[in-house]
Amino acid sequence: MHDLENNIILIVDDNPTNLAVISEALIDAGLEIAVATSGENALKQSTYDPPDLILLDIQMSGIDGFVTCEKLKENPLTHDIPVIFMTALHDTADKVKGFNLGAVDYITKPFQQEEVIARVCLHLKMRNLTKKLEEQNIQLKQFTEELEQRVTQRTAELSESLNDLKQAQIQLVQSEKMSALGQLVAGIAHEINNPLSCISGNVDHIEEYFHDLLEHLQLCQQYCEHPEIETHAGKIDLEFLTEDIPKIIDSAKLGAKRIRDISNSLRTFSRADTTSKVLADIHEGIDSTLMILQHRLKANETRPAIKIIKQYGNFPLVKCYLGQLNQVFMNILANAIDTLDESSQGRSFADIERVPNIINIKTESLDNQSVIIKIKDNGKGISSEVKSQIFDYLFTTKSVGKGTGLGLSISRQIVVEKHGGFLSCESVLGEGTELAIAIPIT
Repeated sequence: MHDLENNIILIVDDNPTNLAVISEALIDAGLEIAVATSGENALKQSTYDPPDLILLDIQMSGIDGFVTCEKLKENPLTHDIPVIFMTALHDTADKVKGFNLGAVDYITKPFQQEEVIARVCLHLKMRNLTKKLEEQNIQLKQFTEELEQRVTQRTAELSESLNDLKQAQIQLVQSEKMSALGQLVAGIAHEINNPLSCISGNVDHIEEYFHDLLEHLQLCQQYCEHPEIETHAGKIDLEFLTEDIPKIIDSAKLGAKRIRDISNSLRTFSRADTTSKVLADIHEGIDSTLMILQHRLKANETRPAIKIIKQYGNFPLVKCYLGQLNQVFMNILANAIDTLDESSQGRSFADIERVPNIINIKTESLDNQSVIIKIKDNGKGISSEVKSQIFDYLFTTKSVGKGTGLGLSISRQIVVEKHGGFLSCESVLGEGTELAIAIPIT
């Protein structure tokens, strides 16, 4: 239990005998403890020196365990501390009440030393894993905010200098931007994978340990037929625990898989292009871009989530610069999201739910010679005058600080000059805008 030796368990009980029994069991198991003889003392101790887990007796003089637990959960400093009730009560209603107050488990009296240690260690490990994940999320958020500030600052600096550049300089800007973005995104993916591997590995160990414990328990039930064992199994709702813990573990594994998918999408999106074209999966590039833009597609306080409808055709791998095409997809999809956000202004949440914001992505093969990628939104559309200028260098309809006028100009250069394809725009006011990309297959 070396990984739990720094954890502190607060035992709260006004019965000296119970305190001595449970304290001795935990100390013998190598765990560090603190004690409180009343609910009032427990609240004070938990506030100035929060423990990692609390074993809380229900029946105490003064405020009982239920009231103590309720006050712990009301205090932001102690809200997240796991609470395990110690009780001789067998009433299901009391157990339900305790769980509703925020308790994570029950230990019934008289104590079974092995059970107490097993339950305490399980919840300490889960608590430690949760804390590690929270810390890593905070670090990731701080890193992301710092990255956003750097990108914003860098974009502002580029905006000041790009006003005097000519069309010939677009290619250099695009190349440097993709190189820097590729290094940054690849670095983020690497930093995510390190703690993620630790989390995934620990969850796998927990799953393995649980299966071993469950197998041992089943053997005990099979060969130790004793009324007290069956009674205790009913008290702790053993059937529910054996069904629910695998679900909790699966949920944690699913969350880790989600993070890994995001990391893989970052690597795919930031793929460094070589000096020559390579065979690549266009759909993989589109999907990685959608994954990166997921935070902008999901629902927020002003509108429901933007619906993505994909109609992917069947065609072979395409010889292209996939990293550069990913930037094209990013520019077009980001513009579509901006358009839908703008068209959502002045509309109620309910109205948008009835007529949702939609982006259609359709791919198809044209005579096995080219692939066509069509990206269409159902926003307000653009006028003929604006449509005739959207690919022009430095042209933008966005407010100052929100657009550079380079996105579609660079996109057209990548599609037309780098790939020998074409990029076109069709739009009807009040109905939406569609951009079509055509790329030769070979």
